[in-house]
Amino acid sequence: MTDIEQLRKTLLRDTRGGYDRMDRAEIPAMETYCREYIRFISEAKTEREAVKWTVAAAEAAGYRPFTPGMALNPGDKVYHNNRGKSVFFAHIGKKPLGEGVRICAAHIDSPRLDLKPNPLYEDGEMALLKTHYYGGIKKYQWTTVPLALHGVVIRADGSRAEVCIGENPEDPVLYVTDLLIHLAADQMKKPLSEGVTAEQLNLLVGSRPVAGEGADRVKLGVLRILHEQLGITEEDFRSAELCVVPAGPARYVGFDRSMILGYGHDDRVCAYACFVPMLEQDTPEFTSVCLLADKEEIGSVGVSGMKSQAFETFMEDLCQAQGENVRRCFERAFCLSADVTNAFDPDYADTCDKRNSAVLGGGVGVCKYTGARGKSGASDASAEAMGFLRGVLARGEVLWQSATLGKVDQGGGGTVAGYMANRNIVTVDAGVPVLSMHAPLEVVSTLDAYMMKKAAAAVYRDSAPLD
Repeated sequence: MTDIEQLRKTLLRDTRGGYDRMDRAEIPAMETYCREYIRFISEAKTEREAVKWTVAAAEAAGYRPFTPGMALNPGDKVYHNNRGKSVFFAHIGKKPLGEGVRICAAHIDSPRLDLKPNPLYEDGEMALLKTHYYGGIKKYQWTTVPLALHGVVIRADGSRAEVCIGENPEDPVLYVTDLLIHLAADQMKKPLSEGVTAEQLNLLVGSRPVAGEGADRVKLGVLRILHEQLGITEEDFRSAELCVVPAGPARYVGFDRSMILGYGHDDRVCAYACFVPMLEQDTPEFTSVCLLADKEEIGSVGVSGMKSQAFETFMEDLCQAQGENVRRCFERAFCLSADVTNAFDPDYADTCDKRNSAVLGGGVGVCKYTGARGKSGASDASAEAMGFLRGVLARGEVLWQSATLGKVDQGGGGTVAGYMANRNIVTVDAGVPVLSMHAPLEVVSTLDAYMMKKAAAAVYRDSAPLD
């Protein structure tokens, strides 16, 4: 090796793609993991469904509901289901909780359309449902896409109806219309943000009237079907939580099947990666905690969001079971805030600093900071925190890359990292790079998805002290 070759090897970072750095012997495990992940995101399209799915898998792996006051010993596996909308899992480690825990936090909600409280109406001999979008979306992307209805209706007597319409191949789907190109002269002159308005995101759900005379016969026909199938009336919409998401399963993308197209990669690709190692690991040195939260897309608010006191309550109860102080636990804890980042897209290269943007297939994107314009809203991890995570990922043989969310003044985004850091928990952002983030269908690399799982496993497994 020449002197300059030695210098390059010693001093320069490795800029090769993920597949050139990956141990090829891992590819079968990666492919198996991604097939299982595809099943998960195809079946769990809302936070409620993600909680139900993960709780069932956890119980099959020996987890049990945590009850305040119960004894906790190394190896015990417990969880808390927070109102069916968020969930916390803990695998009790060999060290007492007062010495800290290892946390992987992700969110399980995704941008979508929600039904308004009084959604159903008839116009132009059609029945439609009015919606209010949830999270940041480009509204025009939700037109002319097959859509499904997921959620729950709580009737006045307290009984409930579970709703999932549009996923079975025999089911009908819902649909938001768009203006035909022949009449779109005025629409085409508008900015993209105004081409389709929020009040035009109305779902087409019927056109066959019931027999007889009078108004709203198409609307009545739809209500009759809903009453026969679900036992609900128009009044029950007022106490319903009904979400509209793209219909159908996730699929591979590319002739080489190296990418996955699906709804809700943001952030269930990270949530699944944080959850699966909890089922597979032996008793860790430090207690492992997997936190799957709701409401990230609208500010992490509410009883099931990351700002809720529900997480503190769960952790305080765990600490009390060992006679430990939760504040001491937090100050010695480490959290991987697992949320997706943007992948460099050559068609929109001018939005990114290419030298600091994650690329598809480059491994986990580690973000020292997110936020927007001057790091506003970012937790901005310290050099010590970044150094600690580098060591964890190196010991776990995880491929990773630095990531920033676009050019400095282009925009930006946020995660749950700031709310974890505000609890005095050392926190670093990391996640899977995504193309078309917040679109009805997003794209991730199979390699990146698998490396995210390895990263979470490394955090749980690592026994190095934080200080």
